[in-house]
Amino acid sequence: MADCGHERGGTKSRDAPEAVCGAGDGPPWTVPRGIRSSHQERSKKLVLHVDLNNTILVSDTVTREGTVSALDYFLSTVTWGRMSRRGKWEWLSDSPSLLPPSPDAVSHYSQFGRTIGFTSTVGRRFRGILDTHLDLLLWPESVKEDKELSVRAEDGRLYHWILPSFFQLLKDLVHEGQEFAVLFRTFGTDLPRVLRAVHKALNEGVHPLFPDLPELKLDINLTPGKIRCSRKSIVLSRAEDRVSTQAGERGLYQYLSSVQGLGGFQDHFDWWASNTFSIHGGKPLWIDPFDQSVVHIFIDDNIRQDDKDTIVNPKVFLKPGDDETRVASSTELYDVALVKSDLLQAISDPSYFTKRVHICLENYERNICQGSD
Repeated sequence: MADCGHERGGTKSRDAPEAVCGAGDGPPWTVPRGIRSSHQERSKKLVLHVDLNNTILVSDTVTREGTVSALDYFLSTVTWGRMSRRGKWEWLSDSPSLLPPSPDAVSHYSQFGRTIGFTSTVGRRFRGILDTHLDLLLWPESVKEDKELSVRAEDGRLYHWILPSFFQLLKDLVHEGQEFAVLFRTFGTDLPRVLRAVHKALNEGVHPLFPDLPELKLDINLTPGKIRCSRKSIVLSRAEDRVSTQAGERGLYQYLSSVQGLGGFQDHFDWWASNTFSIHGGKPLWIDPFDQSVVHIFIDDNIRQDDKDTIVNPKVFLKPGDDETRVASSTELYDVALVKSDLLQAISDPSYFTKRVHICLENYERNICQGSD
């Protein structure tokens, strides 16, 4: 691939897409020159793989974090400093950002682990950011509590359980005429409830901000699936469906490419943990750069440009129609097929997810074209 500019950090979304090129160990993914235009790119089916906790949910049932503590924790992962020569922590920025402001910066979470009440103690300088975004998440006062779409947090206030920007993404994609499917991909236990809540919003018109969602006519599969990994194979199962990589990786890719509407799978947390939380144990994502009909994009708050500590395992096919894949580095596919979700922007900007998807589609096309030059 041609040499491109590196990604920039910060919680502010870029209004214009930037090319993001590969820096992985493997060969760049390329296809024959001049295969399509941007208009043709939009005609491709889009399969979105979307994480739940701290991506479209501001809570975590596994860690038993409510809305306030989940957002408080997130802030500790995007605020940066370093240890001084005297062994004292010093802040390097007053603003949260997904990427470190300097090469020697580390997040407070990376240095100290989870800090209960982060913005009330060592991170009090970020308390205003927490309060502002909690206010943006409030369920409308004039609307009755909904047991599936709203959540009563530990501060006693009522919040949106699923970020409104996710529903805005669905509306935008439909109105753009984009063919798409959404697969929720989570290590946690919230999947069945999320499927029920989204089904309710899409079919009953009860969401206070999006009463017209039923007009989108989107189907949702309420049966949660599972993806389980081992040294021998990866097995996907949902209801009567069962697909394994023992018969080749192409079959699983084709299954995921053929899904319709919305659905979800619980990924294999124990496998990720046994691989020391590295790319090799992450949620598998198959990408075929030769495929003229489908684009796969993964959105997750734990995607990092450090393959020793990231949550998605991108497996890129090497040849058209072949079963052989290579593991692509996170850096290579960052903002191309991988989106590290910015929870603050996803709360404050209703079009956040739509913008990130557009950037990926543009960069996907640009990387392929540059790689074939």
